[in-house]
Amino acid sequence: MNFDDLYFLTPIIIIAAIPVVLIVLIAFYRSHILTFSLSLAGLLLAFVSLFHISLRIPRQVTWLVAIDGYALLFMGLIFAAAIAVALLSYGYLSEKNDPFEEYYVLLLLAVLGSAVLVSSTHFASFFLGLELLNISLYALIAYSRESLKNLEAAFKYLILAAASDAFLLFGMALIYSQTGTMEFAGQSSTLASELSLVLLTGMGMVLIGVGFKLAIVPFHMWTPDVYEGASAPVTAFVATISKGAVFAVLFRYFGPLSF
Repeated sequence: MNFDDLYFLTPIIIIAAIPVVLIVLIAFYRSHILTFSLSLAGLLLAFVSLFHISLRIPRQVTWLVAIDGYALLFMGLIFAAAIAVALLSYGYLSEKNDPFEEYYVLLLLAVLGSAVLVSSTHFASFFLGLELLNISLYALIAYSRESLKNLEAAFKYLILAAASDAFLLFGMALIYSQTGTMEFAGQSSTLASELSLVLLTGMGMVLIGVGFKLAIVPFHMWTPDVYEGASAPVTAFVATISKGAVFAVLFRYFGPLSF
């Protein structure tokens, strides 16, 4: 990786740097309006940087991440939706007695995981982005201390997400055992030409794991409890950004296949 690669990773770097700045700031000075303003500024800066990068795409940054028109499109949608969620969150949190500042750190980390997901071209970056998103969502769902419904919703989401991760990881392992690679591009040719029972089982387990994340029938039973227990801005995030990011990486993986 060189400086040119880092240039293409500018949106992801910005979204990763802002939470670090917020954590340092929170350690010395707490201010809801300042934390919100820095978070919003970081999201806007990351969104604007997409237009500069779009003039030089596509770019494969190592085996893990591809910055192309597809990734920039979904990053733009994610950042725009995250700006809307941040605006909703400011009004919502202003009426609560919970600490405000850490909420925005978790929100930005969830956005970071989503951005990594939509640009992933490798099982490693796929899973790392997904877990960064999931772990942030656990805390965001349970963030409010005024109601036990938040804790109940977060616990249910944690258990079901862990179960779906088990399916996802085992499916990845089966696919890797047959293709010999974790890169999406390297697997596409094998999956399109040589379908074995092990490959079909692996693909099925991956679809089951992703089905939980997307709340696709019959893996949708967790959504009413989680949506009811989480705060309104977090529910909006789970229903839009997290599902959009998972859909994007799923389509990038299965899109090139022709059966």
